[in-house]
Amino acid sequence: MTSDEVLEEFRGAGALMRGHFILSSGLRSPVFLQKMRVFEDPARTERLCAALAGAARQRFGAIDLVVSLAVGAIVPGYETARALSAKAIFLERESDAFALRRGFSVPQGARMLLVEDVVSTGGSLVEAVAALRGEPGELLGAACLIDRSGGRADIGVPLVALATVDFPAYSADALPAELAAIPASKPGSREIA
Repeated sequence: MTSDEVLEEFRGAGALMRGHFILSSGLRSPVFLQKMRVFEDPARTERLCAALAGAARQRFGAIDLVVSLAVGAIVPGYETARALSAKAIFLERESDAFALRRGFSVPQGARMLLVEDVVSTGGSLVEAVAALRGEPGELLGAACLIDRSGGRADIGVPLVALATVDFPAYSADALPAELAAIPASKPGSREIA
């Protein structure tokens, strides 16, 4: 699947939005990827995650366990694991740090893939990598549907992305005039209670 085909899946789902958005990183952008609009369509999600599984398998070889981040990446993590015939578990925040909960564990020697939906700065993946470093498996790398950092996110392990884009992102005190003139919205889930 090409980058254009991935973005077309997001457009087709109404998930590629334009306006003034506050990203989970705190940065502001005129583009937001509302991935949950993609994930509400099982066929679309299956197509994207099968392609992601193929790209991850090509880069890393056999994968035994897919670990995703709650809440946003649980669906693509599960679908990617299904396409890989691997098990699927997820990390959750516990006391402001990612941890395995619900009885999840990593088997000795398991070949792990970390799956995220959309990468902006890579901050969440850096935290997830740190959480998995003490586990008895081998963390091969990470995979995401879209890397909106333009390939600049350094997460400490190799990152496979179905699409790499370079959507602009700004700190709140450095907004271009045309973006500052539009009211900001925060459609993500990071701070939903």
